Amino acid sequence: QVQLLESGGGLVQAGDSLRLSCAASGRTFTSYTMGWFRQAPGKEREFVAGITRSGDNTYYRDSVKGRFTISRDNAKNTVYLQMNSLKPDDTAVYYCAARRGVWNRRPYEYDAWGQGTQVTVSS
Repeated sequence: QVQLLESGGGLVQAGDSLRLSCAASGRTFTSYTMGWFRQAPGKEREFVAGITRSGDNTYYRDSVKGRFTISRDNAKNTVYLQMNSLKPDDTAVYYCAARRGVWNRRPYEYDAWGQGTQVTVSS
């Protein structure tokens, strides 16, 4: 089972940028579709962005399209989420997740999760 560790969260102002990183353990990173999810207080966990095993295809929720970019470096066992033009509505705990098999946006379809990293965007 892959283990995931996120980093890069913090407190920023609206319009600022952050880059989240998720380091994966193990030697089978390329077997996993990777996703970023987020959860705000009192809300359900929601899909943010996903990337296929090869990195050839990426997927985003509508509200982050054009602002967020997901990428992966399979040589470093790491997936990234570049977040630009941040808004207060982006405030949440961000989670990295791994799934064996093809991409899926449903949280319950993912096999492994990181501990989360807090992103707070002030207005």
